[in-house]
Amino acid sequence: MLAGRTQMYICKIGISNFRGIKSASILINGNSVFVGDNNSGKSTIFEAIDLVMGPDRLARHPVIDEHDFYGGEYLKGDKTVQIYIEVVVIGLSEDQKIHFGNHIEWWDKKSNSIISGPPASATDSDDVEPALRLVFQGNYSPEEDDFEGQTFFAGTLREGSVPEPFRKKDKRKCGFLYLRTLRTGSRALSLERGSLLDIILQLKEIKPQMWESVIEQLEKVSIAGDPNLGITEVLTSVQDSLANIVAYESADKPQIKVSNLTRENLRKVLTVFMGSGAYKENGSEYMTPYFHQGTGTINTLVLSLLSMIANIKENVIFAMEEPEIALPPHIQKRVISSVIEKSKQALFTSHSPYVLEEFSPEQILVISRKDGVLSAEPAGMPPAVKVKKYRDEFRRRFCESLLARRVLITEGKTEYDVYSSASRKMQCLHPEKSYSFDLLGIALVNAETDTQVSALGQYYKRLGKTVYAVFDKQEERDSEQIALAVDCAYEANEHGIEDVVLKGIKPSVLLRFALDVVASGEWPPHLSNQTPYEGMKDDELYTTMKLYFKNKKGEGALAELVQFCEEDEMPLFIKDTIISISETVYPISLPNDINEE
Repeated sequence: MLAGRTQMYICKIGISNFRGIKSASILINGNSVFVGDNNSGKSTIFEAIDLVMGPDRLARHPVIDEHDFYGGEYLKGDKTVQIYIEVVVIGLSEDQKIHFGNHIEWWDKKSNSIISGPPASATDSDDVEPALRLVFQGNYSPEEDDFEGQTFFAGTLREGSVPEPFRKKDKRKCGFLYLRTLRTGSRALSLERGSLLDIILQLKEIKPQMWESVIEQLEKVSIAGDPNLGITEVLTSVQDSLANIVAYESADKPQIKVSNLTRENLRKVLTVFMGSGAYKENGSEYMTPYFHQGTGTINTLVLSLLSMIANIKENVIFAMEEPEIALPPHIQKRVISSVIEKSKQALFTSHSPYVLEEFSPEQILVISRKDGVLSAEPAGMPPAVKVKKYRDEFRRRFCESLLARRVLITEGKTEYDVYSSASRKMQCLHPEKSYSFDLLGIALVNAETDTQVSALGQYYKRLGKTVYAVFDKQEERDSEQIALAVDCAYEANEHGIEDVVLKGIKPSVLLRFALDVVASGEWPPHLSNQTPYEGMKDDELYTTMKLYFKNKKGEGALAELVQFCEEDEMPLFIKDTIISISETVYPISLPNDINEE
């Protein structure tokens, strides 16, 4: 949060029976980014907030329809099902407190709940502050045979009270703006209602007095009056045919006009044109509709308009879907930074690690949904990772793992490189199969030590991930602990990745690789007295190459050996582990030769 500013923000969202969400209770602490699988409910959360706080959302008819109810069920027997959405806003300004007056309630930040009754002294606590609690209720009306919905001040829904709507003028006091991915750019500089340009004009209280003048000019434009075009002749024939059926004057003088010549029609067709960078022969620049610009340019344009809106409004809460689309990483970061700087609260959905990097782990909410029950779990700092290490080294890989549905925990950097390399190699050998961890949607996580494998396993399972772990031979107690912490545990029979690879590979393959290293001039000079040679004994070769890989630890040399192997030369444990993991994601029928030792 920025110091010195009143920070109005949504702190809680409750949802029942809305779209894919049967129930949800989500706590938010300021600026946040929602991450999760496609169709996990991220956009539905924003749509729910928009039903409660969006100033123009309830102007649609119908406000909701059949598909907005969980499972499409708006009736159960003779009883109607209710969509119920509750939003709590805190950090209210003095102006807001005065405006909302008797509708102010009290939020206890310690218990994360509204104080529902006496004693009054409870509101004096430093952990309690004024709050605005709003509720959208939507249902099917059998009497009207239609759907209806309205937002109310929650306190007026108590028994014995008269429900009071949360009206458009009230919503503007909270300044919620929801920017949907698919239409934000295409509507940015049109005059269509709800476009960013229209929002700016409304905020500036500018009401363009141009409609009558434009309509008058368009009425005089002749579109197809030239007889040589032949269109007039066809239209006259249509008129003559109609005259045989209806009164002549009711279908008189058919013409083609530019538009419907109404204000609403003009709002949809009028748009801003911009220079295209192409020039006509007369030297003038060819102008095109702004949405013909590159996607990156359009998104940058949207950012500029958002900045204008934020500068005009005293209070604004932005909810923005996938701001990273078509933007390079550095622009993604600028978008996030700018929106956060100019708003009271900024909420995003994203599939970009570059966007996630701009948030602390506590501000990243991992969304998961099971049987209609949605949960939003703050990621929090990974276990045993200190703040400086997270900031300097771990952050990008951590963000990538939060975006993945599945994670594979390895106990060290060498294991990380080996399994990543082996999965890509197997994918190349069998492109029709899904062996590459990237294609399987699996992010690799380096635990850096075997003692942290179980802790990281518990961490990622808490976030709803499917967790795999591959590790060296352990003591029985440690092995059991890891198995309990993850979904699938793969324990090697060796006490080190070097032995897993070297003992799992044929000596002939190892010698071929060693001679290739020597031939390329990459054999370490200080190991010259142990240089591999043709006819070297197997045990001597094993000892020499183990020393070589120990010397090259951290440089990816062991992964190069795995990449060097052909299919039947791959270390058996590594190959079997990758096949087993693949089958848990996509059960596949494997050719017999890949299972042969």
